[in-house]
Amino acid sequence: MRITVFGATGNVGSRVVAEALARGHEVTAVVRDPAKPHDLPSTVTLAVGDARDPGDVIRIAAGQDLVVTATRPVPGHEHELAAATRGLLDGLAGTGVRLIAVGGAGSLTVPGTDGTLLVDSPGFPDEIRPISLACGEQLDLFRADQKVDWTYLSPAAQLEPGTRTGRFRLGRDELLVDSEGHSAISMEDLAVALLDEAEHPAHRRARFTVAY
Repeated sequence: MRITVFGATGNVGSRVVAEALARGHEVTAVVRDPAKPHDLPSTVTLAVGDARDPGDVIRIAAGQDLVVTATRPVPGHEHELAAATRGLLDGLAGTGVRLIAVGGAGSLTVPGTDGTLLVDSPGFPDEIRPISLACGEQLDLFRADQKVDWTYLSPAAQLEPGTRTGRFRLGRDELLVDSEGHSAISMEDLAVALLDEAEHPAHRRARFTVAY
């Protein structure tokens, strides 16, 4: 499979790249500034472009089977996430190239409530509220789209670097928690779940989530 990754140098994107390569896929990593140092494997093809530009998306996605977006704007620029989403959807419209987006957990509903979103639940950290709301807007844009074969992946509430186990649970729109109420997944296993979905599609034009 030929896979293009936007946000390939980020925490999640770099792990998606590593997992895809380990499975024998051909990976193109998209960078906005080729002059910036990166730690991408030598077997990756580099492409310069911006997800916000549909023209760049069309050019880079040509001949690819799948585009993955794991972009995360820096604090204060959360609005760029919606712009990147529009660029990707516009650029991939009608191409037949599949799109998998790594989103946020804030738009998942909290178990045992009447549909309360995680971002609206008591104690939700103020420092990540802006990006959580931006991810909610991102999901709305996907759900309104009718021209792209998309999938939206929401991680567990706690997403950190860790170990690749390959063992986790899948859900849809409700936050997955363990017996003690914790919701967590490693970035490595998030990448596993994403590549599993890429290889064996089960959530077309839908959101799914993953947690231990």
